[in-house]
Amino acid sequence: MNTRLLPSADELLDGAVVVSLPMRVRFRGITEREVLLLHGPAGWGEFGPFPEYGDSEAAHWLQSAVEAAWQGHPAPHRSRIEVNATVPAVGPERIPEILARFDGARTAKVKVAEPGQDLAQDLARVRAVREHLPNVRIDANGGWSVDEAVRALTALTADGPLEYAEQPCASVPELVEVRRRLPGVRIAADESIRRAEDPLRVVRAGGADVAVVKVAPLGGVRRLVALADELAGQGVDVVVSSALDSVVGIASGLAAAASLPALPYACGLGTGGFFDADVAPPLRISEGALDLATVAPDPDMLAAVRAAPDRTEWWYERLRRCRSVLAGCGL
Repeated sequence: MNTRLLPSADELLDGAVVVSLPMRVRFRGITEREVLLLHGPAGWGEFGPFPEYGDSEAAHWLQSAVEAAWQGHPAPHRSRIEVNATVPAVGPERIPEILARFDGARTAKVKVAEPGQDLAQDLARVRAVREHLPNVRIDANGGWSVDEAVRALTALTADGPLEYAEQPCASVPELVEVRRRLPGVRIAADESIRRAEDPLRVVRAGGADVAVVKVAPLGGVRRLVALADELAGQGVDVVVSSALDSVVGIASGLAAAASLPALPYACGLGTGGFFDADVAPPLRISEGALDLATVAPDPDMLAAVRAAPDRTEWWYERLRRCRSVLAGCGL
């Protein structure tokens, strides 16, 4: 980001609000999602790096929020975005309840390799989803070793194909090896792209068929679109996904998906249903898709989820540090 376009910390915090969104189910080990919302001349942006992320990584999330609130989004190619259902690591008896939140979705992303669970539970969950939807993809969040991934993916594809397996292992060499040993299973990279200094490394190494890309970790819609163009040159398609965003962040994800010339896969942007409360009315999935939308928080809804003063100050201080990172390195 050109530092001449980077607002001061005081400008960023003028009108900023920190919110804590209660969740219906535990996801990524949390039951409340905190984010800081920025209000600028172009609208609203969301700054919500997870607490464990360092300032250098979190600065990309601030860059994305500033882009949305101070620059706005590029012109779209489409107005409706197909989305997948997202199934957390729940028991098979809860699958109908979860899928009911994704009206008309034809694809589900199923969380597997959850700490404390085993492959039998993953198999039961995936089989339960297959009873309802034709397309299934799984996400292991890097939770398997190579041997564990090969064993699990062999079992998970015994009853039918997977659209792809997202981040079965943590490292790029492991992804390369899994892909070599299981040529019939598409491998998607998520953390190996959004948390990497060189997002294309995993593709050049031969570790991914699909790239899962998220607006905030990559630094904004324009950076995501530019990366997608580079990936297309390597023969790799992208799936735009959310980072457990509020409805404000989801709007940026939809803007990114709408800005791509091609969108062959359903996007992981239908996660609003995981919240018991949000900052604006949720975007409604109909016939498996979301409409492109401009979102502004509702004052009453915003007030109901405002974070405690100590958490607000924690986020304000984090923003100041990340703003210094952006100013210092010209991100």
